[in-house]
Amino acid sequence: MRKKISLIGAGQIGGTLAHLIALKELADVVLFDVAEGLAKGKALDIAQSSGVSGFNSSIIGTNNYEDIKNSDVIIITAGVPRKPGMNRDDLLEINLKIIKQVAEGIKKNSPNSFIICITNPLDVIVMALQKYSNLPTSMIVGMAGILDTSRFKYFLSQELKISINKINSLVLGGHGDTMVPSLNHTIIDGKSLTQYVKDKKISQEKLDSIIDRTRKGGAEIVKLLEKGSAFYAPAASGVDMAESYIKDLKKTLPCAAHLNGEYNVKGLYVGVPVVIGKNGVEKILELELNDQEIDNFKKSVKAVDELFNLAKKIDPKL
Repeated sequence: MRKKISLIGAGQIGGTLAHLIALKELADVVLFDVAEGLAKGKALDIAQSSGVSGFNSSIIGTNNYEDIKNSDVIIITAGVPRKPGMNRDDLLEINLKIIKQVAEGIKKNSPNSFIICITNPLDVIVMALQKYSNLPTSMIVGMAGILDTSRFKYFLSQELKISINKINSLVLGGHGDTMVPSLNHTIIDGKSLTQYVKDKKISQEKLDSIIDRTRKGGAEIVKLLEKGSAFYAPAASGVDMAESYIKDLKKTLPCAAHLNGEYNVKGLYVGVPVVIGKNGVEKILELELNDQEIDNFKKSVKAVDELFNLAKKIDPKL
């Protein structure tokens, strides 16, 4: 029997997720949105492409939470995207209310699913989702590090004129301005990025500008689009996580995961490398970080903690 993936939110990311999942025949898809016509229209449009693309996955659109029953995976994109000039914190109040309803819908209809959250501000929203739903922390993760890592790899490949397939990297920490690219754990064609700087194949100045561009990757796209935010790369990242869970691939992926003492952090969701398999987050990998990376990671954790404290002021039930 084919697996089932429910997508909460039929905006740009939701629609792209549905299309990618169908093309891969990873699962049957339920596209949910409070705007019923939006979910049904996109589902119908994608379904009508099956005759061309040759996939057999079924896709339905709905505004009824009962249709997500017994999902293997649920990917959440519901919420308001960032608008130009809006920072992630501005989104918090609006998206907390939305995520509370989503948590109730999931808890009631599909509490055993593996849940991937993409809604921003990511680290805090995924934490709120877990608190509202009270579902196991190993089954709720946030998609952030994969996207940040992919952006970082792309910018490096363009600068160094090297195939992106020859670059392995991991970005840690909170999603956004405090993310921490791990330079020692970035391997390009067999050599660490630190070595590339030493060998003068890339200047420290150029590398710093690439790191800065990665941090502001989402904002750059928001500014260019004017009406909307990134959706192709975030959707591809979400599918990567879902596939690792459904196929038990045990891939090591940087995700916002619940830490219980790892990296000296307790009770917070932070971006770290995790192994995703059929049991959800099966392992959290603790990388050896240098002093600067530890310092940057602590700053990132502090930013997540401060934003969660702000969320608790908005909703004391957190």
